[in-house]
Amino acid sequence: MTIIRQADLIDSVANALQYISYYHPADYLRALGDAYKAETSPAARDAIAQILTNSRMCAEGRRPICQDTGIVVVFLRVGMEVRWDATLSLQDMVNEGVRRAYLHPDNTLRASIVADPAGRRSNTKDNTPAVVHVELVPGNTVEVSLAAKGGGSENKSKFVMLNPSDSLVDWVLKTVPTMGAGWCPPGMLGIGIGGTAEKAMLMAKEALMQPIDLHDLKARGPANRIEELRLELHEKVNALGIGAQGLGGLTTVLDVKILDYPTHAASLPVAMIPNCAATRHAHFVLDGSGAAIIEPPALSDWPDVTWAPSQDARRVNLDTVTAAEVATWKPGETLLLNGKLLTGRDAAHKRIADLFAKGESLPDGVDFRGRFIYYVGPVDPVRDEVVGPAGPTTATRMDKFTRMMLEKTGLLGMIGKAERGPTAIEAIRDHHSVYLMAVGGAAYLVSKAIKSSRVVAFADLGMEAIYEFEVENMPVTVAVDAQGTSVHQTGPAEWKARIAGIPVVQG
Repeated sequence: MTIIRQADLIDSVANALQYISYYHPADYLRALGDAYKAETSPAARDAIAQILTNSRMCAEGRRPICQDTGIVVVFLRVGMEVRWDATLSLQDMVNEGVRRAYLHPDNTLRASIVADPAGRRSNTKDNTPAVVHVELVPGNTVEVSLAAKGGGSENKSKFVMLNPSDSLVDWVLKTVPTMGAGWCPPGMLGIGIGGTAEKAMLMAKEALMQPIDLHDLKARGPANRIEELRLELHEKVNALGIGAQGLGGLTTVLDVKILDYPTHAASLPVAMIPNCAATRHAHFVLDGSGAAIIEPPALSDWPDVTWAPSQDARRVNLDTVTAAEVATWKPGETLLLNGKLLTGRDAAHKRIADLFAKGESLPDGVDFRGRFIYYVGPVDPVRDEVVGPAGPTTATRMDKFTRMMLEKTGLLGMIGKAERGPTAIEAIRDHHSVYLMAVGGAAYLVSKAIKSSRVVAFADLGMEAIYEFEVENMPVTVAVDAQGTSVHQTGPAEWKARIAGIPVVQG
């Protein structure tokens, strides 16, 4: 009989969450490095270079890969011969580990969890509680797999009840384009097949914990139907041409992981959950000898890729930019932003809408006229930082507020990640505005372009407050121009056609 101490589980969870906040798995780095070498789309290649450069910076600086440090999901396989030296429940032990990790003074992580989700949505301040799944198994150890799942990718989760004769492949190929780029490709797809509705979703999530081994699978060939499906879906999803950050390119997914389970003869439940470019997960075993130790990777594990701004990039002064200048920007063009901008995301937009609905004005010090808003919820700074990692959040969540902001505040442009929907694009075109895209998965790199930061309104919203940032050479891409042309529509369409003409299947 093995005795597992309460402190060992708490410390192991806390250490693992700190670890995955700044270290990518080595298998992901290898796969992304290979994708970078193969990529011929300039926009996608630049995005992958930013992600890889950001990854190395985070490993060296021990700061989060992404500002969205996720909701914690834990799978516990508890051996039936294990005895606990503990006063807390399993859930409470995991929560204490989460609390310590997210409040760590040397690497504070962003608290993103809100209680009363259908009501006040109050931030719990320490990212608890975690979502915990427990399985009792034979043995005398505790196996732990945990992940920190970002909201951008989690929001793209899909589920369907197919008929037994329906094509799973057809459903995936129809569904992936509807997910847009808010899940920050290139990443992984986790697919659960069978069981019941909730079992399929759980398998899809658990599948994302597996290592990327598509290259090895290709080399040895499939041994069963599931492996055949993995190869077929990997090839056909990449042939969609969605590419890194949805800009169009050769690699959308690095691997497709599938778990299945027996199901009812009348049913074919299928769940699909993407993993983003942060792809944070860790695995350890407690055997009674103390807290788990996860060895850090060597810097040689990172591909030799260093992003630098293009010499051809247009430099923009945000303090003097005009609508006439914005009208000259071309879809897909790279800009380097300089000057002051305001931030705001879901909660701030909702509060602004409520103010206008009551006939009230914006708070003192908040003036959007002729200015840009950055959709971001930054990590708190540590040590001498101006701001913590501050990458973009998914812009489509702000689509329903876009026309209001352009009509009532005089806003000139927006910055976020992923595509804009038709409602937002129509508002952008009508107001000759512009939407710029920063790379999701490059949060620490982006934060280095922010030279000053201060809260100007809604301080009670924490990371969702309105800040004023002063930026220097912040890299962005023109994603929707003043005429309403979206690179998230033109880019994938172009690369889907190009890929269809390539006789060799891209790896």
